[in-house]
Amino acid sequence: MECLTLKKSNCKNCYKCIRNCPVKSIRFSGNQAYIIGDECIMCGHCFVVCPQNAKQIVDETERVKVLMQTGDPVVVSLAPSFTANYDGVGIEAMREAVKKLGFYDAEETAIGATMVKTEYERLLNEENRDIVISSCCHSVNLLIQKYFPKLIPFLADVVSPMQAHCRDIKRRIPNAKTVFIGPCIAKLDEAEHYEGIVDAVLTFDELTAWFKAEGITPEQRTDSDENSRARFFPTTGGILKTMALDNPKYTYLAVDGVENCMSSLRDIESGNVHNCFIEMSACTGSCIGGPVMEKYHRSPIKDYVSVANYAGARDFDVAQPSKRDMTQVFEIIEQGSDMPGEDEIRETLLQMGKVKPEDELNCGSCGYNTCREKAIAILQGKAEISMCLPYLKEKAENLSDTIARNTPNGLIVLNEKLEVQQVNVAARRILNLRSSEDILGEQVVRVLDPKDFEQVLSSGRSMRHKKEYLAEYGRYIEKTIVYDKDYKILLGVLRDVTEEETQREKKEDISRQTIEIADKVVDKQMRIVQEIASLLGETAAETKIALTKLKESISDE
Repeated sequence: MECLTLKKSNCKNCYKCIRNCPVKSIRFSGNQAYIIGDECIMCGHCFVVCPQNAKQIVDETERVKVLMQTGDPVVVSLAPSFTANYDGVGIEAMREAVKKLGFYDAEETAIGATMVKTEYERLLNEENRDIVISSCCHSVNLLIQKYFPKLIPFLADVVSPMQAHCRDIKRRIPNAKTVFIGPCIAKLDEAEHYEGIVDAVLTFDELTAWFKAEGITPEQRTDSDENSRARFFPTTGGILKTMALDNPKYTYLAVDGVENCMSSLRDIESGNVHNCFIEMSACTGSCIGGPVMEKYHRSPIKDYVSVANYAGARDFDVAQPSKRDMTQVFEIIEQGSDMPGEDEIRETLLQMGKVKPEDELNCGSCGYNTCREKAIAILQGKAEISMCLPYLKEKAENLSDTIARNTPNGLIVLNEKLEVQQVNVAARRILNLRSSEDILGEQVVRVLDPKDFEQVLSSGRSMRHKKEYLAEYGRYIEKTIVYDKDYKILLGVLRDVTEEETQREKKEDISRQTIEIADKVVDKQMRIVQEIASLLGETAAETKIALTKLKESISDE
């Protein structure tokens, strides 16, 4: 059963869930997070820390409403942490409120807790066991079944208070259906795995939403019961507070938080721990620090005080079930991921840019504690190379450096104080700089007229393709200046157009010379024409005179 679902549109590729998952049971594909069911221990950390609320608990409210429609009595088993979630509300007021929703009745799961603690005492007194680990927390049970299978013999083979109570309800009330309500996600998985005991599970948040939809507000009214010591169960050390602790063979201790539980289990696995009864809770603060409480109602001291003030000094008066009815068998839960070989791990590390051991920063930005763990996760299909922040940063910087290094244009980057922050090789060549250190951190006025940069900075408008002659460098440049308001930098792009300008000047000189020659040729030709015209004019006049005289002489004859 998938107790947690993902809203893909909300998953922002932040890796916060994998960073906070104590067993790394989350894989990423297509920049989306997916919970790996056979590795998850249902602790709910990913649900609590997700900044976008992309993780959602499966809501069984509709399933409960269907149960009510069957006509069978539907009874609530209310987790003892309810008194911390619903301030100032006792079990009688809660019973009245849930009955208005249509439930047959409501009882405290603490009744089942009394049965469980009594069975723990019997185990310690009657059976010769070395180490006994409490089995009330389903997440701890899953942790041992999946990651510490050799320690299953130390896990108390006793049902949880939820199961003990719901079995008791079904024994007492014919055809009863049971609904557990609490702050825990793992109970959804527990109810599904051990069929026929708990028919549905709701969280306090879902119950509150149901109350609100029906316009019901539980009355601010507490009650007291001296015989209710098991109400301490949802606090760290709460199980121990209800037990006799009178067997001198054992050391009694409480451990909370998955990381602390895992450290304790490693100690036990090493063989250094003996003769202990260990109360283990996956949530820090035990059940009052459950994922639903922590996300919506986290107040550790206030919550503990609420539980402590509500608990009595003696046990509930219950009929203790038989040993057989209290027994729970825990089996090894196999995981699907195989451990890759050393050569594969080294090859993946190389792909991540981890060539030498000192390249393995183990920064944890990807969510994994070490680069080696990340490489293993990649080979197991749980992670992607792109999740490595130093790898992406180095890749981006290398790309940026490659572009800046190889572009023929000069690049100079200034801050808002007009101090040089970066200058590439082409810019150094244009500005006759031997190295970047000669100008980095210095005012740009040392190498360029700052007037254009000041204008762009004050106006916020870019300047593009302005041609300028740098007399001190003997170069022509085409200058573009861009202001980035977000990063508060000025980027100057200097394109060396000296050769172009030289060629242009040569062409202009050739053109000028050509024009001058053409003018001279035209002038000369005009003179020649004029001279020819003058000669032709004189010759024509002489010819005319000669012909006239000839005509006159002929006429006279």
